[in-house]
Amino acid sequence: MKKFLTFLFSLSLSFFLCQKVELKKVTDSSQIFKGEIAGVPVTMQLYFAGIADCSLYQYFVDGWYYYDKYQKKIPLTGIYDYGKLSLYNFGTKQKQNAKSFRDSITSPQKVEKTAEIAEALHPKESIVFEQNDKENPILGNFYLNEKTQPAKLFTGNDMIYRYNNYLILPNNKKINTFDFINKHGGNQLISYASGENGNRVLLYFEESSNFNACGRCGASEGEKGYRVLYFTKDWNYKNYEEFLTESCLENIYDTKETKSKDKKMLTFKVNKTESTSAYIFTVDVKNASVRKSK
Repeated sequence: MKKFLTFLFSLSLSFFLCQKVELKKVTDSSQIFKGEIAGVPVTMQLYFAGIADCSLYQYFVDGWYYYDKYQKKIPLTGIYDYGKLSLYNFGTKQKQNAKSFRDSITSPQKVEKTAEIAEALHPKESIVFEQNDKENPILGNFYLNEKTQPAKLFTGNDMIYRYNNYLILPNNKKINTFDFINKHGGNQLISYASGENGNRVLLYFEESSNFNACGRCGASEGEKGYRVLYFTKDWNYKNYEEFLTESCLENIYDTKETKSKDKKMLTFKVNKTESTSAYIFTVDVKNASVRKSK
């Protein structure tokens, strides 16, 4: 009987350990893409090479590509501009002209003239991809000797610099908030729980309001609050809810917080804004849930 109870305890412990949820933050500053140029398979690696002015939506990239059959690296330099990827090879003057290219782009207005600035430096090859929503593959064009060939990147996102927040879930599952919430990262794992309708994960977040520091709310304290992520019993992602405690974008400030003695219940009183009435929400840390009321 004792051995049987020990066996049951071991099974319960194993099940509990399998239900563990973790959050891992990984900031990428380079990406490897697979694609095609004129139907021929290519591999491309691009690195973040600095912000053009004050926006993380516009930055320089360096890297290379090669035709998979030959694997001879061809250097590239260029710029990422809100999903548009413009890449150039300047032949024997790659290093010299890449520096001139970067030195010439010092503002968002100059970014708009990327093609004009690059053409003045006489690139040997040019590759331009323009992301359209989350279309996969991303289509573009390859320019060489005044001829244009179709190009593709087999990805739905050509962003190079990424704030990844990976949620490591039971059943060997992993999801990235970058893919289904937003690109800002800043999440912290608070708790997780199970219920009749599935599983829940409670996150606290602090993130920038705008990657463009020169744009609206770019220099603000950012967005803060809680998110509840909902999953099936098998840990398949369903949806999430967000509850702000501070927001430049939504004009939410001076939120009042009260805590229970054990700090497991957090109540926030959010003031009225131009677009919303005042309301209260309570964070139940133990049960990984949030209840909103007027």
